[in-house]
Amino acid sequence: MKTRRKIILGLSALSSLSWIMTQLRPKRDLTGQVALVTGGSRGLGLLIARDLGLKGCRVAICARDEAELEDAQNFLAQADVHDVLTLTCDVSDQDQVGQLIASVEEQFGPIDLLINNAGVIQTGPIRSQRIEDFEQSMDIMFWGGVYPTLNLLPRMLQRQSGHIVNITSVGGKVAVPHLSPYGAAKFAAVGFSEGLAAELWRSGVQVTTVVPGLMRTGSYLNAFFKGNHQPEFKWFALIDNLPIMSMDAEVAAHNIVSAIRRGDTELVLTLPAKILVKFHGVFPVLTTKLLGLINRVVLPEGTNTQKKRGMDIQENIQAPFFNFATTWGRSAARRLNQYEDSLTEQEQE
Repeated sequence: MKTRRKIILGLSALSSLSWIMTQLRPKRDLTGQVALVTGGSRGLGLLIARDLGLKGCRVAICARDEAELEDAQNFLAQADVHDVLTLTCDVSDQDQVGQLIASVEEQFGPIDLLINNAGVIQTGPIRSQRIEDFEQSMDIMFWGGVYPTLNLLPRMLQRQSGHIVNITSVGGKVAVPHLSPYGAAKFAAVGFSEGLAAELWRSGVQVTTVVPGLMRTGSYLNAFFKGNHQPEFKWFALIDNLPIMSMDAEVAAHNIVSAIRRGDTELVLTLPAKILVKFHGVFPVLTTKLLGLINRVVLPEGTNTQKKRGMDIQENIQAPFFNFATTWGRSAARRLNQYEDSLTEQEQE
C-alpha cells in the first residue's frame, strides 16, 4: 500500500511539474497561418474559428449546410474576423474531404492548422441503439478526422511544419453509460490522435489531443435521443448546463487556442473531466462499477429506437425548474448558431 501511494504521489508530482513547464512555454505567433476547422459553423468549432481569426489566422470552416455557414460567417464578421472561407463538406465522405482541402489550398495556400472538430451526439440505452448509430458516429468522429489528416499529412511532413488538433472528449477516455456510439467513436479518435502524436514527434508536425468535458455550447439541443426520450433528454441537458459540471464555451475555446500556440500534446478541459480521467487511470474497475451504479439508479431505461432531436423534445417540456436550470444552455445555443432551422445530424461539440 505504501509503495502504491508513493508511486501515485510521484506521478502526481511529475504531472504537476509537466503542467507548470507547459504553461511557461512561449506561445507562437499565428499571424498569417491558414487554419481549417471542420464542423466550424456552430458551437465550439465556431468559437475556435473566431479565436484563431483574432490571432491573425486565415480561417476556413466547413459544415454540410450552406445556411449555417452563412450565419457563421456573419458571426465571425461581427467579431471582426473577415479573412474567412466557408465551404460545404460532409467529412464522412473521403472524396468531399479531398475537394474541401484542395479548395482551401487553392484559395488560401498550404494549410498550417487542421482542427478536427465535427461530431454528432447520440444518447440512449444500449438496447435502443442499432448498428447504423455506431456507423454514423464512427463515420463523422473517427473517419471525419482520419480523412483530412491523412490527406494533409504528406505535405506537412514535406514542409516539416504543421499542426493537427483533434477535438475528442472525456468520453474517449472513460466510457459513459447511454453514450455507447459516441464513446466508441471518441475512443477511436483518442487512439488515433495519441498514436499520431507519438509517430510524428520531432518531425516538425505537431499533434494536440483535446479532451473536453461538458461545455455550455447549447449542443444538447441538437443531440439525438433514443429510449425514453424526455427523461433521457432531461438528465443529459441538466448535467450539460450545471456550472460545476460544465465549462463556458468561450473559456474552452480560449484554452484550446492557447494550447495550440504552446504546442501542447494534450489538453483536458474542465476540472470534473480531469478528476474522472485520473481516477479511472488509477481505479479502472471501481470507476466502471460506480458508473454502472449510476446507470442502474439514475439513468432512465427504454428500448425505443426512434431518434428524436433535443430541440424537438424541449418544445414539449413544461417544467419551470428544468427550464430555469437550462437557461445558460439555451442562451449559448442562441449565441452560437445552434437554432438553425435546416439542421443536419453532423453537429458541433
